[in-house]
Amino acid sequence: MTPSTGRTALTAAAAVGAVGVGAAVWGVGIERYLFIVREHTLAVLPENASPLRVLHLSDAHMAPWQHRKQEWIASLAAFEPDLIVNTGDNLGHADGLEGLRRAFAPFSGVPGLFVHGSNDLYAPSPRNPLRYFTGPSRRKPDAEGLDTGALDHFLADELGWVGLDNTAATIEVAGLRVDAFGVNDAHRQWDDLGALPPLRDRQRAEGTADLVLGVTHAPYRRVLDAFTDLGADAIFAGHTHGGQVRIPFSPRALVANCDIPLDQARGASTWEHDGRRVPLNVSAGIGHSIYAPVRFGCRPEASLITLVPAA
Repeated sequence: MTPSTGRTALTAAAAVGAVGVGAAVWGVGIERYLFIVREHTLAVLPENASPLRVLHLSDAHMAPWQHRKQEWIASLAAFEPDLIVNTGDNLGHADGLEGLRRAFAPFSGVPGLFVHGSNDLYAPSPRNPLRYFTGPSRRKPDAEGLDTGALDHFLADELGWVGLDNTAATIEVAGLRVDAFGVNDAHRQWDDLGALPPLRDRQRAEGTADLVLGVTHAPYRRVLDAFTDLGADAIFAGHTHGGQVRIPFSPRALVANCDIPLDQARGASTWEHDGRRVPLNVSAGIGHSIYAPVRFGCRPEASLITLVPAA
């Protein structure tokens, strides 16, 4: 190697290193705090119905010291949503409920629906991020248990939201009858899809809904197919973090931690099964594991979904 060639190689290596350091500083120190509201409009309501504003919150992974995140979530009450849909993984620390109370307090009295993610039951643990490229993650058997009962008491009894883990419920939102159903975290195989058809039959026997919603934490294909077959007008999911680290401006996530197509791992799209097409919103989520404090090319988000009459 000539001296000139050696200097060129060193310069290239230094440039690559500088880019890597810059990306790490951006992802860890800046972008994970650049919260954004993504707005979508879905035409799913009956003719002549007034628009319905749905605030979709997911994957807060809350720790008590995350005050910026708590303040930002609380500020979303200014949108005056008609309905909250929470797709789980609210907790990110054994004392996460402390911060969650501050974040969600302004939504008290707003109708809401929620399901669990695994981080509503078990605390996060350190992981090798490269293993996500080999397939969905697995829960460590020694994971610390969380106080799910206290979380559910807050969400259901204090805020008035309705839990949908492997069950169905009918609520009234802005004068509309909403039939909703959901499953527990499919990523841990806690979903019981077989429990839903008789519950849906009962809902249909009780009358015609103005809106039918399917709610899941992890958007596995089996769940999305089943929700489509059960008559959902729209499906809400989280879990993927939008990939959390993406190639900027790419329409595809690098990983999704489930079997959803990578181009549907974030945002609004359409799910099709057996000839039926249903709007699907997968939130990239607000937070991250305390052991992976980074966002790159994938800002933390909440979704504001405006439902309007179908054409």
